[in-house]
Amino acid sequence: MKIMLSFFSNGEQTSKHKILPFFIFLATQSLLCSSILSNPVPSSLSNFSKFPGKLSSAATIFSACKHTPYQADCESSLVSFKSINHNNLPKNHKDVFDISVQFTMEKARSARALAYNITLSERKFHAQFNGGGGITDCLELLDDSVDLLAKVMISSRHGYVDGDHGDGDDVHTWLSAALTNQQTCLESLERYRIKDEKGVMEANSQSLSKSVSNSLALYLSSAKPSNPSNGGRRRRRLLSSGNFPTWVSAAERKLLETPVGEIEAHAVVAKDGSGTHMTISEALGASMAGGGGRTVIHVKAGTYHEYIKIPTKQKNVMLIGDGKGKSVIVGDRNYEDGWTTYESATVGAMGDGFIARDITFLNSAGPSKHQAVALRVGSDKSVIFQCSIIGNQDTLYTLSKRQFYRDTDIYGTVDFIFGDSAVVFQSCNIYARKPASTNVKNFITAQGRSSPDQNTGISIHRCKISAANDLAPVKSKYETYLGRPWKQYSRTVIMQSFIDDSIHRSGWSPWSGGFALKTLYYGEYMNSGPGSSTAFRVKWPGCHPSLTPAEAKPFTVGSFIAGDLWLPATGVSFDSGLLG
Repeated sequence: MKIMLSFFSNGEQTSKHKILPFFIFLATQSLLCSSILSNPVPSSLSNFSKFPGKLSSAATIFSACKHTPYQADCESSLVSFKSINHNNLPKNHKDVFDISVQFTMEKARSARALAYNITLSERKFHAQFNGGGGITDCLELLDDSVDLLAKVMISSRHGYVDGDHGDGDDVHTWLSAALTNQQTCLESLERYRIKDEKGVMEANSQSLSKSVSNSLALYLSSAKPSNPSNGGRRRRRLLSSGNFPTWVSAAERKLLETPVGEIEAHAVVAKDGSGTHMTISEALGASMAGGGGRTVIHVKAGTYHEYIKIPTKQKNVMLIGDGKGKSVIVGDRNYEDGWTTYESATVGAMGDGFIARDITFLNSAGPSKHQAVALRVGSDKSVIFQCSIIGNQDTLYTLSKRQFYRDTDIYGTVDFIFGDSAVVFQSCNIYARKPASTNVKNFITAQGRSSPDQNTGISIHRCKISAANDLAPVKSKYETYLGRPWKQYSRTVIMQSFIDDSIHRSGWSPWSGGFALKTLYYGEYMNSGPGSSTAFRVKWPGCHPSLTPAEAKPFTVGSFIAGDLWLPATGVSFDSGLLG
């Protein structure tokens, strides 16, 4: 009762603009109680007392939970999970994993319902700044997490989590992304202004993060990966030349190489009215009602001042422009003007199978506005080909899942390639721009891996890293680094790339003090150019300035993002392994 009364103890909280609708209030109490109170494991065994002789199943749960980062939560929640009955008592670690995913799914659905109800309250009672101040971000991310967990459950039901059917990498990716989503939600809530709603959503995300982390650890334990040194990734059976995954039609494989004029687009966007739509948003909206399959949208030459969102449910969207600098999508949302980093994106793609070709993505906010994303991608098996991505701080947000960038130019200053996806950049030009002042340092990457169980990281292969035209003449006055650790297990590898002399000879920079220096993984392999010398690189335990071929191979297209299984169907050129 004390918890309920506390909501009405502050006069400010009881004004009509501060009281949540009653259904949100009840949900708030339930979620707060569940996050504050813990069930002692022994009392939780009462759930099994209904099934005489089945206490061995509880022992199975305890045994499996020893492999999880939040063991007490794993034991108490799964032993007392109401969905366990005499028909589905866990007999092995795989069964415990299934129950854990079901439990996590229920928590995700509950969190999504709460976030949705809060957004309704926001629209009715509050003039919250800009995009919802973080709750809207959480709602979108929870939509994605529910979709991911549903796919995990389907794969597990068909026996695919053991890695024998080639879907084990999918499950690992989906659970890694679901964890990233909750971390992103927490980041978006940092500036949220309404205390009670912020508190309950934070508690929700933190609790859900623990459940996803435990499910991810249980998956790795039950699937018995053969190569734990690479974040638990297993060896994959590769498809022979001429064969393609069943989820991609043969007609799609040349979309990235066929001349634009020869492609039959489902929609044509033209500012002069010569197409089917005047804006990209209109074309995307129309395609939502068009059914399944690949949706191809031709964006004719022109500058489009729009903010594009491709939600989780809108899959297989392809945007084709008329070339870099010709078809330009531009926005200027930024952190200083009140937008969350997530919401600042000019283009945000969450639906799986997103492909972009011959387009410039631009955030024109400028360096003084801090975080300002040009392109955010949380789409699995996405491809960015022959594009230009331009901004300053946080230009490219590689949010989550598997991504591939080829022949693409990326410009920025601070942390301008960041996120927590499994991403490979190949044959790309990466340009550091002139910062706002000589007191500001450039950091090319800021990878956000928060758990050692995630299969995420940044791999830069056969690329060119150099100063942009505005920085080149004055590069000696500024410091530019290959990256810094945004999260505890940050992982970035640069291989067989050209690095110019704008890069500081120490190579990498700390984030703050000794944070993550023992747990990060930064590697370099056979790079060239004046900035590639590793003689003066930092001596952190997590840095590996001279990888062996065996150590570098796990970060290639074929191994790191299982590109041999899905990239052939897109038609994009790629190198599966190391060169030479």
